[in-house]
Amino acid sequence: MKAEFNEQALLKGLALNESKAIETMYKDNFNMVQAFIINNNGSYDEARDIFQEAMIALYEKAQSESFVLTCKINTYIYSICRRLWLKRLQQLGRYTNQVDGLEETIQVEEDLETHEKRNADFSMMETALNSLGEPCRSLIEGFYIKKMDMQALSKEFGYTNADNAKTQKYKCLMRLKKLFFAQYNIGE
Repeated sequence: MKAEFNEQALLKGLALNESKAIETMYKDNFNMVQAFIINNNGSYDEARDIFQEAMIALYEKAQSESFVLTCKINTYIYSICRRLWLKRLQQLGRYTNQVDGLEETIQVEEDLETHEKRNADFSMMETALNSLGEPCRSLIEGFYIKKMDMQALSKEFGYTNADNAKTQKYKCLMRLKKLFFAQYNIGE
């Protein structure tokens, strides 16, 4: 948990442009990036340039309130540097299929796209839920968010028994599904 806090503190420090956070990230990550680039047809100066570009990219992401880091900072930096370096090698015509360290990376862009899509889906679901109206909204929230059983829901909403509450929940769920997919299809 402490390492997680340090990672968040480093990201916050980077977003605030604190020199201590930047120095720590440089000390913790530059040697790894330098080794990767030198082992893959690069030089020390190229490693510095790529690392600087990655730090700028991370700085810009860290300033965004919507950015959530789903891996360790060193994994993220390494992945950005790897992608930037492979792109540069292709531009220079020095790209080979034999790149060291491939198995240790993650697909940062794909991860970010997945995360952003999931956030958009949650936002659309929240909008659909808000436009659902009562008592459907409260019934669905009671069952799925508050984890209430059908018996408790039937008492709270005044249904004669749990089966009636279950039937009403199903109807509400179908309305919610219809609202969500109407928005989802518009968003595509």
